[in-house]
Amino acid sequence: MSGDINMKDLKRRMDGAVEALKKDFGGLRTGRASASLVDTIKVDAYGSVTPINQVATISVPEPRMITVQVWDKNLAPAVEKAIRNSPIGVNPVVEGAMMRIPIPPLNEERRAELAKAASGFAENARVAIRNVRRDGMESLKKAEKDGDIGEDEHKSRADEVQKLTDDAVASVDAALKHKQDEIMQV
Repeated sequence: MSGDINMKDLKRRMDGAVEALKKDFGGLRTGRASASLVDTIKVDAYGSVTPINQVATISVPEPRMITVQVWDKNLAPAVEKAIRNSPIGVNPVVEGAMMRIPIPPLNEERRAELAKAASGFAENARVAIRNVRRDGMESLKKAEKDGDIGEDEHKSRADEVQKLTDDAVASVDAALKHKQDEIMQV
């Protein structure tokens, strides 16, 4: 059928929005050390901007400590600068090519800011999901208008698209609640 919209593709795109949200949440500090906190940091290395995990080994030896072992000792100053200038708000302790990043506990004001940022990420994911839903609905309308599907099939397929949307938004809401609980945990 030429008017057939691909439900698997719509689901894949909605799932992609949820996965992107989870990746964004990984960069939000919760008071506990996590290697994903520094994953988004880019380092000016060898004349190009490179992700930190391509120039160093990142590990979490303690709940409130991240260590970064730079492979090339000459890049240590650039890595230190990138960490200091990053939005996560931490200061590394440099010991040669090894950097220790203590994660201080969050104060109540900072927790509220992070929870608000998490809400913003979640809303962006919901908008992306609704855009996918809109694309699906427009495909259905076009297929019906072109005579590829009937009105009854249009209705049942529209219900399927809405169910996919509801499921994806529920996933976003669950991920947001989990992240906010994690942020507010003292």
